Amino acid sequence: MSVFGLKLTSVYHIEKLKINQKNQVNNLKSQSYKIKRSDYEKRNTHRGMVLWFVGLSGSGKSTLANGLQAKLFENRFNAIVLDGDNTRLGINKDLGFSEKDRIENIRRVAEISKLFVETGQIVINAFISPFESNRIQARNIISDTDFIEVYIDSSISTCEKRDVKGLYKKARAGEIINFTGISSPFEAPVKPDIVVKTDEQTPDESIDYLFEQLKSKL
Repeated sequence: MSVFGLKLTSVYHIEKLKINQKNQVNNLKSQSYKIKRSDYEKRNTHRGMVLWFVGLSGSGKSTLANGLQAKLFENRFNAIVLDGDNTRLGINKDLGFSEKDRIENIRRVAEISKLFVETGQIVINAFISPFESNRIQARNIISDTDFIEVYIDSSISTCEKRDVKGLYKKARAGEIINFTGISSPFEAPVKPDIVVKTDEQTPDESIDYLFEQLKSKL
């Protein structure tokens, strides 16, 4: 078979695959369940929602997410943490750090978060989430009423001083490409629902502040 013939065959198979995929999607139907979100929330005595922590690496997202979850647990609230490193070691381990993969990373997390919210959970997400468009997409997937954007605000100089993982040092040396804040942009939230300045507060102070802010929304 000629090269031209091989190309035509390849195009044919690709188009056939697209048609099959479209047909499969058309065959899907959202399932409804006997236990509704309202049932979970009544039993939990609080509503489900997503707290989406946004901030540079080293700003304190994971520390505050962990601490807030513990405080919520102590006060009988049901909360789960989704952390950037953990999801990239699991469900998102096939993704890299290109802009395309970062967009997909956030999309998947948003879809997972939505499922937890439907069971009345408080979902605390700790992700750099560098692009405003990604965060808007996540809010649209989850819903505006269930999405609370929390800006963990810390200067890049402070984050570099902390640098627990040594990532900034590697990024400055060119050993890590597409590193947010160094070789890849970070778009700070325009109108976050909550701002926590970890430059100015201790972790315990920040956790107490978050808890007080959250109580009025539950």
